[in-house]
Amino acid sequence: MNKRYECLLAVDTRGQEDSVKEIIERLEAELTKEGAVVEQVQKMDKRPLAYSPRHIDSAYYVNFIFDANPALIAKLRGKFKLDPVIFLQHYQQLPAVAPVRSFKEQTR
Repeated sequence: MNKRYECLLAVDTRGQEDSVKEIIERLEAELTKEGAVVEQVQKMDKRPLAYSPRHIDSAYYVNFIFDANPALIAKLRGKFKLDPVIFLQHYQQLPAVAPVRSFKEQTR
């Protein structure tokens, strides 16, 4: 059964500031190719890092919200770990989206 997840990626765009849109589209395509259904992509702009272990001062943050099989998360972690553009990654399971109820249903 698919669950809803949030994936926060910090992308190292040094020397590639003009191609940020293409990088995000490539990452979204990789999620889709692996079987995830991407619900939302939030581009959070470039932000400074609290510490720079790889001599990187700032990174471009992207947040993906998607539905996927729980086993896919480990596969994505391994795949994105090998990607030289991705600096940090964090995954979190989100609660299921509650169905929208009409006003009449709410007042009963």
